Amino acid sequence: MAQTKSLPRHSHSKSVLKYKICVSGAAATGHCSPDANEKAELLGRLIAEHGMVLVTGATTGIPYWAAKGAKEADGTVIGFSPASSKAAHLRTYHLPTDYHDVIVYTGFDYAGRNLLLTRSSDAIITICGRMGTLNEFTVGYEDKKPLGVLLKTGGMADMLSGIIDKSYRGSSNVIFDENPARLLDKIIKMVQEDYKE
Repeated sequence: MAQTKSLPRHSHSKSVLKYKICVSGAAATGHCSPDANEKAELLGRLIAEHGMVLVTGATTGIPYWAAKGAKEADGTVIGFSPASSKAAHLRTYHLPTDYHDVIVYTGFDYAGRNLLLTRSSDAIITICGRMGTLNEFTVGYEDKKPLGVLLKTGGMADMLSGIIDKSYRGSSNVIFDENPARLLDKIIKMVQEDYKE
């Protein structure tokens, strides 16, 4: 009778958990600054170059450009779709599938997708944005996630400071910067502190 080898219960090889950084922003970018897409692409590339995973709403606009930058730098990109299937993602929501390694079809429309997207991320970076971006920001804010806001990109990104001031809740977990690389470095430090705790 042939003996079968059992697999070890625990692997002795050490794996490093990668940080998941969400890039949140406008799916339609007509109101964004002229260089917002370029900055999103750069940020996606920087996230990949730091060995982290980019998380997006699997949509057009700012998240799409960030995904493109990450994939062109051989990064990993996970998207959270509002649709319940690939067919609905493409035909009902008219959303792209390229530049992503994995797309999770949540089936929870935009509001539910936003909750899963932000809860699945270690930090959220806002570029430009509209109402959905504000929703993602406020969920992250309530969850006390590290939040980065790329200034001078238009839309919600340039309004959030005023919104926070008028909310009377403080901004200890929010970082504002107009330089993508500098903003990401600050966000990484915040995430590392969270992991230590």
